[in-house]
Amino acid sequence: MQRYFTKPWHDDLRQRVREFAEREIRPRIGEMEASRAVAHEVSRLIARQGWIGVTIGRGYGGMGAGHLAKTIIIEELSRVSGAMGAMVQASQLGVAKIIHFGNDVQRRTWLPKVAAGDCLPTIATTEEGSGGHVLGMASTAVRDGDDYILNGHKVFVGNSHVGDVHGVVVRTGEGSKGLSAFLVEKDRPGFSLAPHQPAMGLHGFSFGKLIFRDCRVPAANLLGAEGDGLAVAYSSSVLYGRPNLTAVSLGIHAAVLEETTALCIERERYGKPLGALSNIKIKLGQMQSRLMTARLAAYHAVHLLDQGQPCDAELMNAKVLNVEAARDSARDSMDIHAASGLRTDRPVERYLRDAEHIHAPAGTSDVQFLRLAEHALGTAKGQWSERLTDLVRTDSAEQLGQLETTAV
Repeated sequence: MQRYFTKPWHDDLRQRVREFAEREIRPRIGEMEASRAVAHEVSRLIARQGWIGVTIGRGYGGMGAGHLAKTIIIEELSRVSGAMGAMVQASQLGVAKIIHFGNDVQRRTWLPKVAAGDCLPTIATTEEGSGGHVLGMASTAVRDGDDYILNGHKVFVGNSHVGDVHGVVVRTGEGSKGLSAFLVEKDRPGFSLAPHQPAMGLHGFSFGKLIFRDCRVPAANLLGAEGDGLAVAYSSSVLYGRPNLTAVSLGIHAAVLEETTALCIERERYGKPLGALSNIKIKLGQMQSRLMTARLAAYHAVHLLDQGQPCDAELMNAKVLNVEAARDSARDSMDIHAASGLRTDRPVERYLRDAEHIHAPAGTSDVQFLRLAEHALGTAKGQWSERLTDLVRTDSAEQLGQLETTAV
């Protein structure tokens, strides 16, 4: 699999991220799980490695390494901590809107800060009353001279409590052309955060609520033009959200297999290693098969994205396949662990909880299947990977060529 899609420098990058994750993140997991608080320090430490800027062009101080490299980074972080893999993937959603819709000033202002690890961006679309129905949102922005005044809220915002600049999609008019996107700095008057609420898993990650009460934002903070908000939301979700979440699931899945394999070697039953039992061996083989297939789908999809090829369907398929495979393997691992899997001194229960968190964002599995059916029927409404192909291809082919001869 890696022979087809990865280069030697990808392997070097993987090794560096893995060593960092083992050294800096794994020792902190116990505290993250116990406190269930937002891991501000760890998030900033990861950002300072420059990995949030993996898809940012070198002209802005980024790595210019493309989406496959981004997948490897998120995968390796998630292998140790799904929460910190989720932190990086959510930041990448914030990067997407600036790369694809930011003007020259916005790109020069924000992308170097993100690449240097001085700024964590977010994207904020979902609301309590509309959920995944983007056009059902009710938050508004009203023009007032050289400013817009924002009112409303956003929920389930990845990196809500560590974000420095939020990409907020709100309603400026009626219908699908009535959504617009704005960059809102965290210190703007009228902006606030609801208290952090821990969830079932991903402890250390924040995905909370943003509140806007007469929040005045300069018109210069408008991303693209008025009416581009739906494009900002959809393209970020398709081109970044789905592959990013795929990578988180992939890393969790790899951790599940490693933990389960170790258990099957070290634990004995009936005078033999647990893994010698045929029924256990079959389950382990199924987990191995799922992981291999899931990784192949994930790498293939982002390889096409890096090449500027139409790949919306491949990105959807990679997301649903990886999410479901990770959940299935986590449940199989719990079966193999039996009662011991319920104890927190083994990480499998954390993997199961974390894997469940990746199901809903960027569309549940049912949503992915519905969109894939539209591709099969020929009723899909275009492809974002095709509409933005020039940006994607320019930011990959040219820079990846440079990376062939230089270290990342």
